[in-house]
Amino acid sequence: MTADTLASLLLARAEDDRPGLVYEGRVWSWREHVAACRAAGDRLSARGAGTHVGVLSENVPELVVLIGGAALAGHVVVALNPTRSVDELIRDARATDVDLVLADGSCGGIARAVSEALGVTALPLASEAPCAAPRTAAREAVPEGAVRAAGAGPDPGGLVMLIFTSGTSGRPRAVRITQRKLAVPGSSLAALLTPDDAVYCSMPLFHSGALMAAYAPAVASGAALVVRQRFSASGLLPDIRRYGCTYLHYVGKALSYVLATPEQPGDADNPLRIAFGNEGSAVAVRRFGERFGCLVIDAFGSTETAISLTPDPAGPPGCLGRLPEGVRILDPFTARPCPPARIEDGRLLNPDEAIGELVNTGGLGLFEGYYNDPDADAERIRDGAFWSGDLAYQDAGGYVFFAGRGTERLRVDGENLAVAPIEAALREFGGVVEAAVYPVPDPAAGDQVMAALVLEGAAGAQTAAVSAAGSGAAGAEVAGSGAAGAAASGAFDPGAFAAFLASRRDLGAKSLPRFVRLCRELPQTASHKVIKRHLARDAWRTTDPVWVRGPDGLRLLTEADVKGIEEEFVRHGRQHLLET
Repeated sequence: MTADTLASLLLARAEDDRPGLVYEGRVWSWREHVAACRAAGDRLSARGAGTHVGVLSENVPELVVLIGGAALAGHVVVALNPTRSVDELIRDARATDVDLVLADGSCGGIARAVSEALGVTALPLASEAPCAAPRTAAREAVPEGAVRAAGAGPDPGGLVMLIFTSGTSGRPRAVRITQRKLAVPGSSLAALLTPDDAVYCSMPLFHSGALMAAYAPAVASGAALVVRQRFSASGLLPDIRRYGCTYLHYVGKALSYVLATPEQPGDADNPLRIAFGNEGSAVAVRRFGERFGCLVIDAFGSTETAISLTPDPAGPPGCLGRLPEGVRILDPFTARPCPPARIEDGRLLNPDEAIGELVNTGGLGLFEGYYNDPDADAERIRDGAFWSGDLAYQDAGGYVFFAGRGTERLRVDGENLAVAPIEAALREFGGVVEAAVYPVPDPAAGDQVMAALVLEGAAGAQTAAVSAAGSGAAGAEVAGSGAAGAAASGAFDPGAFAAFLASRRDLGAKSLPRFVRLCRELPQTASHKVIKRHLARDAWRTTDPVWVRGPDGLRLLTEADVKGIEEEFVRHGRQHLLET
């Protein structure tokens, strides 16, 4: 077996009696963990070769064991997202050829519905991937023959998992996760760790981030993997201290939610050295590092792992680093390279020509394709290059800045705008925990800018487990009244906000939000990526407070305002845009 497989990394831990897996105070050595993985693989093999196991589970030890068992025995774990609806899960499972469904206790009902629709068996996760009670004494050494037999196992290109993309801008797609796809980033990030470290994993293991940036590095380095069932902002620091965690992985807005918890004088008194993840805002990255006394490494990547950018501490704030060899920013229509951005006082002056799509012109990186989805492959792979769908621009010094997804460009009064720079500016306003910017239709033509803000006074719900529930339904009563509206408003001062916007030289007049929605939380996936299509669908029709910017500044939107807006759409023959 080669060194670039997850199976080989696991087998290197087979006689390691140091802590390997930690969960709610229980500790399994690496030796015990690998033995449990072998047993789980054997159970799957008894059902047939190459079993596709659909799993519905939060972060529990049995899920970690099942993944290891699949890697060692040549089976495939299909990571089903329990936050999706039953109908969506049935489609996902059918598209990935699931022939066995396993679930932990909280997902049993959903698992039965999926299995009945597919005509396959559903079982408790623990029945196929049992995690035996941890023992303080070391078990007997694994016979050499067992290791040699395993050496004939999966090749680097063999499937281990199928993981769905987050689906923030469209339907989720099943990405092929191979032995190599887990081993390469695991071995790379293991350089940051030693066997004496402890890796904190609270991001969901049915997404690639936790697997590639927490689980795999722990296996590769021999550091202990500390698993939490689900993310809790208020529980993060107590966990870090309790388990001596030196490295944590985050995705999306997690840093912002932790920063929304009450600050304490001793926050920096903790063992954490490194926080590694992606999609943290520049403000959150800086504040988290300062508050908790650690290095925050915010990298750029995706489930496809075709393009990765390494942060450059010497670069301007908010930059992703420099383009690696073979990666370019191309115009998505002409495929020509985009010229450098012209930036004045932080404002992008030439967005139409400077913003393009990140493209790996040298190949596909670690992307092994989508599973049985040639249309999705064709959308991303053109003439041997990988088109990411992510928008970016680079300054004259070659530093790259994220500009949004392909669906996140706005066109206001004939000018194209990128959402990421606007969001970065709004996060600088005092009391803002998180911000999302997205287009809503203009009654006459193009788009208007709308922003959704989560304020510190309204973020209490985020200090517990963050759900992936969507926001309010379209057509609801106009917000601004009632207890919910008052809570979401927090301490919002419209005059101070308007003055803040006026002071931002990096925001042009067309970038200023026309509508500002105040939310308790943003609709998001389980990996804490904001689902902006839900916000755009709601527009101003929500029970949350919505402020509208007019000639005299910001004021609360009223029912009369909404009626007037809708009448204006009718006058321009664009009322159909309110129905999408």
